[in-house]
Amino acid sequence: MDLFGQMANYDYGEVHVARDQASSLRAIVAIHDTRLGPSLGGCRFLYYEKEEAGFVDALRLARGMTYKAALAGVEHGGGKSVLLKPRGHFDRSALFRAFGEFVEKLGGRYITAEDSGTGLEDMEVIRQVTKHVTGVGVDNGGSGDPSPFTALGVRRGIEACAKAKLGRVDLSGLHIVVQGIGHVGYYLCKELHDKGVSLTVADVDPLKAERAQREFGAKIVPLEHIFDEECDVIAPCALGSALNDETIPRLRCKIVAGAANNQLAEPRHGDALYQRGILYAPDYAINAGGLINVAQEVKGYDAEESRRRTMNIYDTILEIAERSVRAAAPTYRIADTMVEERLSKAAKGR
Repeated sequence: MDLFGQMANYDYGEVHVARDQASSLRAIVAIHDTRLGPSLGGCRFLYYEKEEAGFVDALRLARGMTYKAALAGVEHGGGKSVLLKPRGHFDRSALFRAFGEFVEKLGGRYITAEDSGTGLEDMEVIRQVTKHVTGVGVDNGGSGDPSPFTALGVRRGIEACAKAKLGRVDLSGLHIVVQGIGHVGYYLCKELHDKGVSLTVADVDPLKAERAQREFGAKIVPLEHIFDEECDVIAPCALGSALNDETIPRLRCKIVAGAANNQLAEPRHGDALYQRGILYAPDYAINAGGLINVAQEVKGYDAEESRRRTMNIYDTILEIAERSVRAAAPTYRIADTMVEERLSKAAKGR
């Protein structure tokens, strides 16, 4: 792998790696940018067929966190950690304790949180050996699971898209398709159901889809057909690269707005959506609610302040959509421009 070439592609930065034989830890911490403050981003714990895939995932995700923090007005830079999940037997607590020790050695340049494959229990283990962790339990001064805030922000972003694209002041009666009913996807379905939305869902785990059917009256479709559904909005809430050469031509919607990170397989897929007249809410702009929430823990948690700032995602998405129309440019390019404006301003301020 051309690691330095990949770092250059994503405008890095630092990448730190650690291996602990006793616990089977193999960790990658990517620190993309610290102009706005110390890097903050989740810890992903997944199987990877090749180590290179884990490195690229960390690089892409950390860059997304820089952009997410800048648009959300959070005083943090972008970071991300990827832990390569062992194939054989391992002690989970020992592994995450070793990872926490690794984070501690970075001296506060990176603050971790939960992500795909990790949860509150893992953050509590990490907390035993470092203070540079968020998303810990309420009893320990944390905010708990950030998923409800991510879902709230996505719902607000969808409302902004509905106003910009459909001229709607509310979501009642719209048909929204949700791909992936994990932590965030479930809470998003709840948010949308409470607003009178008609839901269609799909998940690799049929039990999660059935829960959405049971609690929210959602229609279930096979995962492989989710992008063929005619709807007003499709919300990708699973892993990244859902928008690609194979799925975009099949879309039968007016808006794409979901919680997943790195939804565009490549930047050119943002152009493809624009050319089809589909309004795309850039993922790092719409899914910032969880980051906004855990960032509050660093300065002393305030749930009401987290909610207020998460609600403002509506204004961010609406501004992106309106600037896209005025500039006749894809929304992902507009969002990137807004980020660069804010990062440049921060650099000059220092």
